Amino acid sequence: MAEAPTRDLPPKVVLAAKQRILDTFGAMVSGSRLKPGEMAIRYARTLGGPSEACIATTNMVTSAVNAALINALFAHADETDDFHAETKAHPGCSAVPAALAMAEQQNRSGLEMIRGVTLGYDIACRFLLALGADHVRETHRSAEGYSSTWGATAAAAAMAGFDERKMRYALSYAGQQVSGLWSWERDVEHIEKAFDFAGMGARNGVTAVTMIQAGFTGVPDALEGEHNVFEALSAMPHPEKMVEGLGQRYVVEETSIKTFPVGYPAQSALSAFLRLREQHQLTPANVEHIDVRLPADGAGVVNNRAMPDVNCQHLVAVALVDGKITFENSHDAKRMTDPAILAVRPKINLIADKALMVPDAPRSGLVEVTLTGGRKVNQFVRHPPGTPENPLDNAAVNEKARNLMLPVLGASKTDQLIEQVNNLEKLPRVSSLRSLLMA
Repeated sequence: MAEAPTRDLPPKVVLAAKQRILDTFGAMVSGSRLKPGEMAIRYARTLGGPSEACIATTNMVTSAVNAALINALFAHADETDDFHAETKAHPGCSAVPAALAMAEQQNRSGLEMIRGVTLGYDIACRFLLALGADHVRETHRSAEGYSSTWGATAAAAAMAGFDERKMRYALSYAGQQVSGLWSWERDVEHIEKAFDFAGMGARNGVTAVTMIQAGFTGVPDALEGEHNVFEALSAMPHPEKMVEGLGQRYVVEETSIKTFPVGYPAQSALSAFLRLREQHQLTPANVEHIDVRLPADGAGVVNNRAMPDVNCQHLVAVALVDGKITFENSHDAKRMTDPAILAVRPKINLIADKALMVPDAPRSGLVEVTLTGGRKVNQFVRHPPGTPENPLDNAAVNEKARNLMLPVLGASKTDQLIEQVNNLEKLPRVSSLRSLLMA
């Protein structure tokens, strides 16, 4: 961790990090205009603070802690951010805002930010692997809350240039702050979820780092001393997973960049259905029934949820009627009562399939459409576009970010920001992005 800000990364890892940074910027900018983002902006205006870091899409410059909190709330204001299939963590929405805030505060370069974000992804997901992500959830706790604090702390500490001792302190402060209940699943407005998955972790991480900057000391052996973090947080820890393949395996290459700005379990269903729609000219008139099979754990997340972008049946209905899924039509709550959508919703059946719960394809999907007349057609998507097994190319990542940012930032700023992030390793100061991110 102490060496991360100066350690060379393979070119493919640098590219992966830049793509995740851009993808998170897209989530931040678009999320600022959703209800959680709008509430976050109102809240930010009450906070004040020194002029250290910017709040995206606004005219506010505030403390690094405040900026990390608000930008992270933007980044997970909906389901646009990236996702790590093995742990089900969302590392980008907390690590990137934390790194951005501290990079501005410390006047760091783009290459240093890339290295800090890469470290944040590693620590976020390795920590969950060491605790056992499924074990954390089985004990009613939010694994996403745990990972976000550790990832943000690591990214922020790298931007602060901490030596080994201060890194030890930072991990101890992170361990003291990890929290979260799995009750976030009952959030019907995605407001607390934005805090639980992203805002809380980014705030915790940058708070820890800025306190240590101010001279706070801490426990140097929270990972392995008496009452250590693994013993405290897991009944079946595997601490060796924190360093397994370290320097060869980079988690930032492993996350999935979502093709559609919707809950991740629905990605494969939409990918499969839209292929069928194009191949067979499907319309509401010629479709009699649609069976959507998803892995049982993922199906539970997107089964008839109150939020449109996390409701699989609603999203498939929108895709059938509109022929596409966009940020606008997937987030329009009014479409949930649109007569055209309600007319086809009864045709769509979501099936939680335990047979699809396999480690090497945890978010697959099978869609079978019964046409009027009885003919059946089906499509299986093992790995939806954007997964490590089926990655988006750089042009597709740029296009996704452009579609998300253009309505908020305008064409000129959007294109300049994409170009700057694509060449981030050459940028002398991350703070120069401020004029492009702000209103």
